[in-house]
Amino acid sequence: TSMSGTNVCLQINMAALDIRHVPQTLPHQLRMLGGQVDEIQFTLDTHQSRASRYAVGNYAEARAELRRYLESVCADFPQASVVDVDYSAAAMAEVARAFIGGDFIPKKAENGSPFYPYLYGLFRARSDYVFHMDSDILYGGGSPCWIAEAVAMLERNRDVLACNPLAGPPRADGRLTTQTAASSDFERFRHSFDTISTRVFILDRRRFLNGDDKIPLMPPKGLMLLSSFINNTPPYLALEDCMTALMRAKGLRRVDFLGSGQGMWSVHPAFRSDRFYRELPHLIQRIEVNDIPDAQRGDYNLNDSMIDWSDVRRRTTAWTRVQRRLRFAVSGISERVLGGRGA
Repeated sequence: TSMSGTNVCLQINMAALDIRHVPQTLPHQLRMLGGQVDEIQFTLDTHQSRASRYAVGNYAEARAELRRYLESVCADFPQASVVDVDYSAAAMAEVARAFIGGDFIPKKAENGSPFYPYLYGLFRARSDYVFHMDSDILYGGGSPCWIAEAVAMLERNRDVLACNPLAGPPRADGRLTTQTAASSDFERFRHSFDTISTRVFILDRRRFLNGDDKIPLMPPKGLMLLSSFINNTPPYLALEDCMTALMRAKGLRRVDFLGSGQGMWSVHPAFRSDRFYRELPHLIQRIEVNDIPDAQRGDYNLNDSMIDWSDVRRRTTAWTRVQRRLRFAVSGISERVLGGRGA
């Protein structure tokens, strides 16, 4: 039983392209969090994206390799299971009714990011509380009771939809360097937001299952709608944007906090490169022993003080210039095609 005394599921979404990092990140995540939960679910996507940055070559081979790896992990964790995302019409309608309130739910968002797979993972959990994350999130602090503290906060505060570990390693002054909170208690390393990210959160899924909260499907506008049309992706904003709309409509908040003792904090590798995959084991080791330069403190994204991203940044900058030109080229078309429709 988890230290919280309440049923908690650690639920991790994965897709075929994650095979390059999961064998490094997953053992780390289980060291940090596996002892605090009753149930562990590896939610494996079965839908291949054909467009966007989420597409991957040799898909079937990569997915089979990832599944084999996850099954080997389950052999060591009896509370763990691999759950394939079920895209049958019946399953999708069931998940839609639970979280959206109707019979329809999009498979992906307009940018190609997962939509249905995230909610399917929450739906298939057997526990009331679900600590959800993407497969690349890294954790420091190592508090053995952070999840219990998060559950207590969710139980005490009905206006808190979700809790997160502190975003980035803590600075001495408690401040964040790359995020702006709606309110902060710097001394207690606690920050409130009216937004949510699907990268990581813990919430009480009963809020949705009992009908109290439903997630609105938000349509994209302007160029995002055009990109949805070009990429043949569903015309709906990302799940985190739809959940943020729910929070703002109902006055709900997300609380990021460090917690007692060394607490728990998270960082996210925003880029991918051969250097990143080479250095990942060393990065994880440094994070687990709190070998963190001051320049990384308060920053949720792994920055150049921890790993040299210069090669990725050069490529990204060049691509950004191309994107700007494309936006400029299509802006006139966009105005003509989409103007005045308010979609």
